[in-house]
Amino acid sequence: MKVVCQNRKAFHDYSIEDTLEAGIALSGTEVKSLREGKANLKDSYVLVKGGEVFLLNCHISPYSHGNIMNHDPVRTRKLLLHRKEIDRMSGKAAAKGYTLIPLKIYFKASFAKVEIGLAKGKRLFEKRDSIKEREAKREIEKAMKNK
Repeated sequence: MKVVCQNRKAFHDYSIEDTLEAGIALSGTEVKSLREGKANLKDSYVLVKGGEVFLLNCHISPYSHGNIMNHDPVRTRKLLLHRKEIDRMSGKAAAKGYTLIPLKIYFKASFAKVEIGLAKGKRLFEKRDSIKEREAKREIEKAMKNK
């Protein structure tokens, strides 16, 4: 599994409760650009509309060796999921305070996949608490390593 990009800010701003793997409907130049590692998930999100799932605001840079037929970098991309998965995730996302966000894009075998997370936004004090917990874990691991 080759990870192309990760949405690190998502783990800071949201508490991830459930994850799901989905395929992405891409054009040829988008796949080539992803293989070069030129993608960005910052400020992107997933929307369920009309029984279909779409990835919005995901920036995949134009292919460096592409021609005039290169793709639009920020176009809306369809995600490929089974009907049961769409219904389950849209039902959970409909609850107040929940949203669907992409966590990472990667290649599994030769297919581009995106990991979607069901997330609930953190408030400022929750973010501070998670930072304190992370720093405490680091100090404990450092003390154990030096011991």
